[in-house]
Amino acid sequence: MGAEAVNRKTKAYFIISMVLLYICKGGPVDLLGHFMFSAHMTQMAIVYLVIPPLFILGIPPWLARSVIYVKGVKHVFKFFTKPLIALLLFNGLFSLYHIPLLFDFIKTNMMLHGIVSVVLFIAAFCMWWPLVNQLEEEQTLSSLKKLGYIFADGVLLTPACALIIFANHSLYATYTDSSAWVQALSLCVPPSMIASLGQLAPEMFNTLPPVEDQQLGGVIMKIIQEIVYGTVLGFIFFQWARKEREKDTYMPDFTEPQDIKPKEFPSTPPLN
Repeated sequence: MGAEAVNRKTKAYFIISMVLLYICKGGPVDLLGHFMFSAHMTQMAIVYLVIPPLFILGIPPWLARSVIYVKGVKHVFKFFTKPLIALLLFNGLFSLYHIPLLFDFIKTNMMLHGIVSVVLFIAAFCMWWPLVNQLEEEQTLSSLKKLGYIFADGVLLTPACALIIFANHSLYATYTDSSAWVQALSLCVPPSMIASLGQLAPEMFNTLPPVEDQQLGGVIMKIIQEIVYGTVLGFIFFQWARKEREKDTYMPDFTEPQDIKPKEFPSTPPLN
């Protein structure tokens, strides 16, 4: 499939998604996420709820087709972007990741942490695809179904956030236990700094008590989710309303025609 010119809006979406990805994964936010759980949840919210839809909108249709319709990719992509599967996959993986035992284990293993981060991003991409992709042949959900899809997405993400928000004790050792914290920090800090940091406690780098920081993280995740989902919900609703107005505009008038009198012709003079 031949390449086509890319419009400015598509370029802007792609650039914004890449800038946000760099800030969250290659900038100070990633390091701050090892000191503060609230920063970690902010990072998670942006990486999995904000960046994927912008990234999808930043992919030109011709480029998307050239990738997803490759033999061996097409059937796998079709399966994982089915609305129900994509919905359950992302929210299920996100919830499992934040189970305390799994969270602490993943956060202290560099290879596993990298794999899980990539898998979660792919799952988020699949979850957003049915909602915001720009390919006509990939529009598997009607506007009404998209509204239900977003509502279900918000409901499925709520239990994980509620667990974090309403816990009355610290859930994660990587933010309270010095040895686990240093081990997790070694994923993004040079070895030369680890020895000196080992003498410190994680609480020294956070102005909030661990439980309050944890609760703040859950609240931030929920607020960003509501903002993002609300924005997409409004966009889909107005798009649907515009289409309905266009249908009404171009719909032919089927009202009953008024009685039309037959055309009267001049009478013919009588023959003599």
